[in-house]
Amino acid sequence: MLVVTVNYPETSTVFIDRFLASAEAYRVPVCLVFNKVDRYTEEELHYLDGLTNLYTHIGYPCYRISALDGTGVDEIKQALEGKVTLFSGHSGVGKSTLINAILPEQNVKTGEISTAHNKGMHTTTFSEMFPVAGDGYIIDTPGIKGFGTFDMKDEEVGHYFKEIFEFSAQCKYGNCTHRHEPGCAVREAVENRYISESRYASYLNILEDKEEGKYRSAY
Repeated sequence: MLVVTVNYPETSTVFIDRFLASAEAYRVPVCLVFNKVDRYTEEELHYLDGLTNLYTHIGYPCYRISALDGTGVDEIKQALEGKVTLFSGHSGVGKSTLINAILPEQNVKTGEISTAHNKGMHTTTFSEMFPVAGDGYIIDTPGIKGFGTFDMKDEEVGHYFKEIFEFSAQCKYGNCTHRHEPGCAVREAVENRYISESRYASYLNILEDKEEGKYRSAY
């Protein structure tokens, strides 16, 4: 489960899409948990509607919760039954607070958000596994700042964006990179809004970072 926040702190779509692409590469199923819904403005909730519609349509289960007041937590508990589930995301998105809502007896330490940078401060410094009802387990992990794609070849990146991979079969050239080639069905799908501009931008972002050697140092 990737725990995401629209604000307090903000999780970018580039980060979400990097995470999803890497999970696709290793065939790890992912669902998105949008936390802190109790804190958002009307504008932020409207943006959240767009995100949940986008990722649900692509095929990723989405949950809207507030770990603080308990909204949606019962749905998360049901989703955890019979599985080993890892909670990941930026520091400050509420992973530990969510675990406390699921397992209050654990009393996992939680942290504050930096008012200067609107970013979370690390409280979980190592991964820890907890048993949950229904023969499941959850793994709490330290917050992550960035997400690289070390083992992903350039020509493979599009395979790990479900909708890009689907439209790529219609491209004129089999080795199309979906950037400048004529007859590119992916770019046409973006123009016709069959593929989200944010998802396409994330795809290009990964390619550009790989070309420039970014994310090669440890994060």
